Amino acid sequence: MNAPNAVVIRAPGTNCDLETAYAFEMAGAHTDIVHVNALYRGEKSLEEYQILAIPGGFSYGDDISAAVVWANELKHRLRKDLTAFVEAGKPVVGICNGFQVLVKAGLLPAFDHTIEKQSVTLAFNDIGLYFDTWVFLKHGKSPCLFTKSIDRLLNLPVAHAEGKFVAESQVLARLEERSQVVFTYADEKGEDAGFPWNPNGSLHNIAGICNPAGNVMGLMPHPERYLHKYMHPHWTCKSLDEVGDGFTIFKNAVNYTQQRF
Repeated sequence: MNAPNAVVIRAPGTNCDLETAYAFEMAGAHTDIVHVNALYRGEKSLEEYQILAIPGGFSYGDDISAAVVWANELKHRLRKDLTAFVEAGKPVVGICNGFQVLVKAGLLPAFDHTIEKQSVTLAFNDIGLYFDTWVFLKHGKSPCLFTKSIDRLLNLPVAHAEGKFVAESQVLARLEERSQVVFTYADEKGEDAGFPWNPNGSLHNIAGICNPAGNVMGLMPHPERYLHKYMHPHWTCKSLDEVGDGFTIFKNAVNYTQQRF
């Protein structure tokens, strides 16, 4: 099978570009890191790629609120290209700041249209501070292509100030009815729990969601930061798999793309 082409787009303030690109390379994709201005100017095109990633960081300094500047830029300047990419069934993942971009641009949860009016947000953590820790994630039943083979708790790092998933009750109900909740925060036994297991106060413990088709996913934890056991803070005192819990997310996207495109 040919290796798919993945693109990690970056903007001023993103800082997880290299890690995310490395994750897709490790999973078997040819990966480019492309500044978003190259897309705006037409020097590069999303048509060249089968996988799109929007990485973590603090795009445009998180001015106004986290990711809102970049989300509006993408929505208005690349709307046609993004719509075509998603409607072709190609995988899109937004991690941390990238998740904030996807929800504020209306690419998630996208109940009825590829890009629609924003209906959920990621607000300031309940503790009112930037917070980094390791969390356990429970994988819910969903159509998400990134998580097809995941059948156990994942342990991944988080690092954010605005990660509290917030939506009106009818939106939360619709997400759950349509199986669009991909990950929820849990304790080490897989039970729902409050802080610090839920590090930000997300409603219904939501840590990640997907679109109805399952090819667009956003999540706050950083899978690209746990690809090898040596990246875990307890690797010297716990028996860990050689490959970290985040790798499967990237490998699933590569496998899916190889089979479909």
